[in-house]
Amino acid sequence: MWIKNLDPKSKIISVAIPLTKATGKIRIKKRNNFNEYGIPVPTKAEAFSPQCYVEWQIGYDVAVKEEEKLKLTTIKDCCFIGANGKEKTLYELSEYIFYFYQWKVIPQKALLQIKEFLENLKEEDFIENSEKFAIERSQPAEKKVSGTDFSCTQVKYPMLVHQFNDHEVLAEIKVTEKQYAVGIQPMLYFCFPVTELADSAGIIGRTATAKENADFNITAQNIGNFLEMLKIFGILSARHNHDVISMIDKILEKA
Repeated sequence: MWIKNLDPKSKIISVAIPLTKATGKIRIKKRNNFNEYGIPVPTKAEAFSPQCYVEWQIGYDVAVKEEEKLKLTTIKDCCFIGANGKEKTLYELSEYIFYFYQWKVIPQKALLQIKEFLENLKEEDFIENSEKFAIERSQPAEKKVSGTDFSCTQVKYPMLVHQFNDHEVLAEIKVTEKQYAVGIQPMLYFCFPVTELADSAGIIGRTATAKENADFNITAQNIGNFLEMLKIFGILSARHNHDVISMIDKILEKA
């Protein structure tokens, strides 16, 4: 996503949220409560309702060699070396924290406490390494479908949900298989009701227009949620932990 407006005086960051993309980092879904599985909403055909929410696979960095993605960040020279060996700079989550630290909304102590906590984690503390969050597969059972024999296995994927002070605003961690390697990977999603969007009153009850975006405002009142997500990122895996600590160091140095 990209920052639409930075207001140092009011200490508000407005982020543009796409409302019509069925795939990608942001999707509009609906459910009655957070225990339900969210169903994607075709927003150009179906009207927004209070049950709709934004599922945002929020990121925290961008590789400096990826020119198109690099255009999305406002901070192109706050570089660090990621766990994958690539040179990266701040983006999305870390970008917002950079500005609120620069604006003295986030105190230095808060970042140092997160850094100290993450530095003291052990390998077995990471979600990626925990047997408690392993993907479970049942024993195969014989099933017949339309006269054809199959061996059926049930697969259960763990999902961890963290509620922020506003209980309808969540961080969801979905544990899935890695796409191009052996093992699992925890993916973090930031979820909030569409009523949290700046112009939610003008959205509920209608469908979205082509390529429509809505503003989501990050303020002194909700930046704590993003700071907490930074900490959560650091417990996903050793790679995330390395990146988050490196980003905190860079924010403390540059902001």
